[in-house]
This record gives sequence, structure tokens and C-alpha cells, in this order.
Amino acid sequence: STLFPYTTLFRSGFLAFAVIFIATNIIKVLREYERGVIFTLGRVGRKAAGPGLILLIPLIQQMRKVDMRTLVHDVPTQDVISQDNVSVKVNAVIYYRVVDAVRAIVQVENYMVATSQLAQTTLRSVLGKHDLDEMLQEREKLNKDIQAILDQQTRPEERRVGKEGRSR
Repeated sequence: STLFPYTTLFRSGFLAFAVIFIATNIIKVLREYERGVIFTLGRVGRKAAGPGLILLIPLIQQMRKVDMRTLVHDVPTQDVISQDNVSVKVNAVIYYRVVDAVRAIVQVENYMVATSQLAQTTLRSVLGKHDLDEMLQEREKLNKDIQAILDQQTRPEERRVGKEGRSR
């Protein structure tokens, strides 16, 4: 009879913990710029959920958030050898946004890293085909060429890459 208050306290504490745990796994709130890709038993729904209140079935459904805003990433400095064998250090900034959250999550393992890697490769490839003088004089044309290649390459994942490139 002396354990009665402790067992009641233990039960009520366990019950409170269970309610909080379940509530945090059921109720999700997505901001205006976010979408949620919901997987039900491993299968993805037709379209992304959100913004607003999202209710999930614990252990049955899982959600991955996707930021739909324009994202900015700094491309690390790249060593490029120009067509006239001059070593040039070039860095760039890429602007991109996800257009279709479901396709970005399902078709690419990590769309952020993939976009950055693609930008680095494209930057080296395009600039390596030009002389140093061309790089300095035709920066806007080279930027447009790089952007066109990136836009074409990112279509399957539904990402769009904006203006890119600055050299020093």
C-alpha cells in the first residue's frame, strides 16, 4: 500500500511522455516556403504536402521537408587550365530552387550536393575551352553558357539554376 502513490505517479508520467511523443510524431507544421514529401510504408504520395498543418500516422508515414525558396551556394574555388595553358582560379555562386519537391527527393539522393558538384564540373569544363582573354572579355556570355548547361542538366530533378559565375 505504500507503493500506491509511486505507481500512480509512474503511470501518469509514462502516460504524459507517451502523449507528448505521439503528438510530436503526428503533428508537423510546414512554413509557407516548405513542402513535405510524405512516404507511406516507403511509397511516396502523388504531390508534396504543405504549407500548414500536416498530420502523420506514426510508424506508417514519414516526411522529408524541402525548402522551395531560391537557395544560394558558394562554389569552392576551382583551378582551371585555359585553352592557352594558363592556370586560373575561378569561384562562383549558384542560385537554384526546387520546382517539384517529390521528384527532387525521389530521383536524386542529395539534390543540394548534386547541384553543387554539377556546377563545379560545368564551370571547369566550359572555362577550359576558352583562352584567358576570352574569359576576361566575355564573362556574361560564359555565364549564360554555364547557366544553359546547368538548366538542361537539372531538368530531370526539377531544379532550376540561376545566374552563376564570377572569376578573379
